[in-house]
Amino acid sequence: MQIVIFEDEKVHGFHPLVHFKPVYGLFTGCRNLLQKFCFYLGADVTFSCHLRRYLQPYYRSHLPVFQPGVDPQRDILLVNGRLLCDEKAATIIRDHPPAPGQSLMQGDELVLARVNEARIVSADNMLPDYFDTQQLAAESETVVAEGFRLLRNIWDPVAFHPGELHREAFSLELGSISGRVSSRAGLENPESIFIGEGAVIKAGALLDAEEGFVYVSPGAVVEPQAVLAGNVFAGEFSCVRTGANLHSNVFIGRASKAGGEIEDAVVEPYANKQHEGFLGHSYISSWCNLGAGTNTSDLRNNYGKVKLQIENKELRTGEQFLGLLMGEHAKCSINSMFNTGTVAGASSNIFGGGFPPKYIPSFSWGGPGSGFQPYEIEKAVATARAVMGRRNVRMCDAYETMFRYVAAVEQDSGAAV
Repeated sequence: MQIVIFEDEKVHGFHPLVHFKPVYGLFTGCRNLLQKFCFYLGADVTFSCHLRRYLQPYYRSHLPVFQPGVDPQRDILLVNGRLLCDEKAATIIRDHPPAPGQSLMQGDELVLARVNEARIVSADNMLPDYFDTQQLAAESETVVAEGFRLLRNIWDPVAFHPGELHREAFSLELGSISGRVSSRAGLENPESIFIGEGAVIKAGALLDAEEGFVYVSPGAVVEPQAVLAGNVFAGEFSCVRTGANLHSNVFIGRASKAGGEIEDAVVEPYANKQHEGFLGHSYISSWCNLGAGTNTSDLRNNYGKVKLQIENKELRTGEQFLGLLMGEHAKCSINSMFNTGTVAGASSNIFGGGFPPKYIPSFSWGGPGSGFQPYEIEKAVATARAVMGRRNVRMCDAYETMFRYVAAVEQDSGAAV
């Protein structure tokens, strides 16, 4: 049986966060969804990945992309890529999968489906860009399931984040202190602290694990007077800047920079939020840059539930706290302000005083005073290449092709990627 983690028709609901990655590349807790599959399934279980066609050339060198055409009768277990894998899900996938021709349905969500390869491969030996799960369910024997957790909405990575950090704490090697820790740094409740090899904790820094854990990955640096308290994960080679205040469920990805006040937020790898300003209940994608003094609102003045606007749709989140959802390569200038529940598109460039709209299209350029216009693709590519180069990451041809494709589609009559 070949396990295939797939994207379905609901992937469009996660734009702009997934323009440059599969939906299972989204982070919540201290891992992205694919890393959760790897952790819970174990190293002895192999799987392949299905993703949209325009992503495949770049990701073939990063993921085990599924290769169709091996055998029309090959036994395939499709696993929804929006699933938050845990011990229960892993046990079912590994030891008790549905029988051939069956699918597991939780409400209107297809969680797993057992098919043969001929059922999912087209005449030209290709997989669809995304699977129509309702059609898959209609053509199989459905089994009612419960207890699975799936991302359903673009704000779910933020909403699930505190619970996921708490749930995943057991998997961290807490109580292990390596690296270089200044004698003038404070470590409260070291049994719930991890400091990896090569990490540096400088004088005056405080790691407070009295309520929750603090995890400082190998090679990370925590500068003087920084405070990390209550479920904080700093990824490999990340940097927590002088005077930063990271508290209450914060994930900082590999090689990202974190400063100011950050609360209940996900900052993906290679992002930059190193200056003063508040970031709360937010999701910042890779290669984003928040200018000095940027502030996000995450609570309405009337304490009401937050609404999102994406294109012309208003979405009721049911969340009291929700800040900024920012797609990859987005930038904002110094002293930027974002209203509660703002969505900033991929490679958007935001500047000027005042609050920008609550929805900023991908590959747009402008601000509250001037309005927004299409971001010239050549300029967007040049900026992205420069930003990646500063972190010693080369924009390869496959990445540039993917980047240009998304830019062209996003600027063309509102068509969805």
